[in-house]
Amino acid sequence: MTWLDLPPDTGFGVHNLPFGIFSVEPSANPRAGVATGDSVLDVAAVADDLRLPLGELFAEPALNRFLAAGPTVWRETRERITEWLTSPAHRAVVAPHLVPLGEARLHLPFAVADYVDFYASRNHAENVGAIFRPGQPPLPRNWLHMPLGYHGRAGSVVVSGTPVTRPNGQRRVPGADGPSFGPCLRLDFEAEVGFVVGVPSRQGKPVPVDDFEGHVFGACLVNDWSARDIQSFETVPLGPFLGKAFATSVSAWVVPLAALGAARAAPPPRDLPPPPYLHDGQDPWGLDLSLEVRINGCLVSRPPFATMYWTPAQMLAHLTCGGAPLRTGDLFASGTVSGPARDQLGCLLELTRDGAEPIALADGTQRAFLEDGDEVAISATAPGPDGAVLSLGEVRGRVVPAS
Repeated sequence: MTWLDLPPDTGFGVHNLPFGIFSVEPSANPRAGVATGDSVLDVAAVADDLRLPLGELFAEPALNRFLAAGPTVWRETRERITEWLTSPAHRAVVAPHLVPLGEARLHLPFAVADYVDFYASRNHAENVGAIFRPGQPPLPRNWLHMPLGYHGRAGSVVVSGTPVTRPNGQRRVPGADGPSFGPCLRLDFEAEVGFVVGVPSRQGKPVPVDDFEGHVFGACLVNDWSARDIQSFETVPLGPFLGKAFATSVSAWVVPLAALGAARAAPPPRDLPPPPYLHDGQDPWGLDLSLEVRINGCLVSRPPFATMYWTPAQMLAHLTCGGAPLRTGDLFASGTVSGPARDQLGCLLELTRDGAEPIALADGTQRAFLEDGDEVAISATAPGPDGAVLSLGEVRGRVVPAS
């Protein structure tokens, strides 16, 4: 129960409490907030009014200091904010610090230290393999043995709502004698879920699967924009580079792992037993998340995260198994989320069969790949306690012409 007058269908109830960074004009002083219904709770302001040292963690323009504080502080903070929003005794202090979402500007929630993108959906990997390697086994020979990934550009991670400029690069146009340089002709989205590291680890010390909750604070939504023509020409032999480096959009809210307990689910059956460092025991970190992808407001896909072959805990264990350290603000993403059905595919490469079968939008136009002016919005929900539905917010971006 809460004294808040929450919309009945809100995904930002007291069981959720996602963190982000916001500001309100004209002060433009970015600070931490928690989404509650149609408002943002100014956490630092409430803590200051109650003379709590908690405010020092949240008066900064990024969540990194709070993320680094670790699970005990995360849990105590969540309990404290829940008490503020459920006990009528706190209403007089808290209510003045609820800012309508429409008046808040949302910022990148954390300073990104490093960014890794995985390739954890078997459906996606097999679809891509069939497109690019017809007549050959669709999965790479190492795919069933470990979560594959690549390093992205931390500096190109942007918050939801930031325009995405169509990138330039070298690409081979079918029928041309050789490569040419120019704007991407096959721009795509990728619907993904990201995980935000709070507690760092020591170089040379792998993080076991069972320590996932000790290092990762929460989840966000990710659109790993992809220039398919640039990507396909550059990928061999070293993998994605400029085709992925121009923009990666993330949602403005980070949902704590503590809010996702009811969403935990077993991953699909494994073809091969993973090596010991990837064993995920009796309580794996699969997640029953339901994504939706819209282009210009038209629903084009509903990817289910529960179908992901590798869990985020296994991704973290693999990321560090060679001794790579974690840093506060590290972001790692799942890779494209795709289910087995045609309307569950998480990118246009799959939805249109590499452009051969364009999809129809609500306005009667068709898309093989994204056009300038197109806006992609990815949202997601998760089951919460007592039948509640939690929102992971959305990640949105509009394509603008190449510069």
